[in-house]
Amino acid sequence: MNWEELAKELSQVNPAKIVLLVIDGLGGLPVDGQTELERANHPNLNQLAWHGSCGLTDPVFPGITPGSGPAHLALFGYDPLKYQLGRGILEALGVGLEVGPNDLVARGNFATLKNGLIVDRRAGRIATEINQTLCQKIQEKIKIIDGVEITLVAGREHRFVVRFRGENLHEALSDADPQKEGQPQVEAKPLTPEAERSASIVNNFIYQVTVFLKDEPVANTILLRGFSKLPAIPSMSELYKIRPLALANYPMYKGLAKLLGMEVESVGPSAEDLATSLEKNFMFFDFFYLHFKKTDSAGEDGKVDKKVAAIEEIDAIIPRLLALKPDVLCVTSDHSTPALLKAHSWHPNPLIILSSSLPADNLPAFTERNCAQGSLGRLPAKAVMPLLLAAAGKLKKYGA
Repeated sequence: MNWEELAKELSQVNPAKIVLLVIDGLGGLPVDGQTELERANHPNLNQLAWHGSCGLTDPVFPGITPGSGPAHLALFGYDPLKYQLGRGILEALGVGLEVGPNDLVARGNFATLKNGLIVDRRAGRIATEINQTLCQKIQEKIKIIDGVEITLVAGREHRFVVRFRGENLHEALSDADPQKEGQPQVEAKPLTPEAERSASIVNNFIYQVTVFLKDEPVANTILLRGFSKLPAIPSMSELYKIRPLALANYPMYKGLAKLLGMEVESVGPSAEDLATSLEKNFMFFDFFYLHFKKTDSAGEDGKVDKKVAAIEEIDAIIPRLLALKPDVLCVTSDHSTPALLKAHSWHPNPLIILSSSLPADNLPAFTERNCAQGSLGRLPAKAVMPLLLAAAGKLKKYGA
């Protein structure tokens, strides 16, 4: 029996409410002796560390750097090694794009190409309005390749989603993204013989777009990654007998929530937006996923001070979450994004669970080093959801 089977057997309905606050990319590495968490002034998170149980989580496996998809899947109790979700399907669902069984989708970035090299993978994080204009122009110019219909939907800043609709499309493609700046463009490569036509269509599309955008000053090419199709995955309600709500701003996280059967409410980018939406919806659901992105964006940009400010921003709403008196409050992250590395990393995530059924660790501050001393120890992220359900009294006894 695996966890999914066990969850279906043991889960029970009760009115207890669980709030899971995911501070994206929270974990860091010391810069001049201190991580971003250690630099930040976050008295409310410190109080949670004093009164709650703390630990560290590994999103996939120790030493493995996760993408946002598998990292979040693990937090929701799904095995990220079993369900390998492409970023494309999450982004597509997040922007409200209809995806059918024959569709192939990918997540796209506008990027800057100079002298044959990708010098900025995010095209300076162009304004969303510019993104929308570019997507519309490309859509008008490039509609069909080799009988496959192409649809673009703009996301936020430099991000967009592309859908390829046609027969016999396959997702076994490598990313058409060098992943690092200062590298030449790369083509999508077929990972199976069946995917050769799909690779040809994708690479033709990228070529045509790059020719079309050649006179753009910044966003003069595109990168595509996370090629994927619609997967089969059980919903959280089916597994855990809960009524879940996701409060998120970025399409990818809304898409993942929809894929797992959550109700989704779009919110603004600020911590205040999250708190306000939670207060409005608190009486209607019993599981709440709150996603805060700013910490991750700052880490990816290498901005220590900006990440510190984002931590302090989210800290300020903790009293509003506590005022709602959730039965379980969990604060953690999907993965670490140290500003020192300007990227996701394999380092574990700090974790707090506040519940009357868990002991107080009396830790002096919410930091990576303090959480390493917490009573929860170091555990796989997929163990977090069982702990939250147990703390809320939503799991029955196993066995006689």
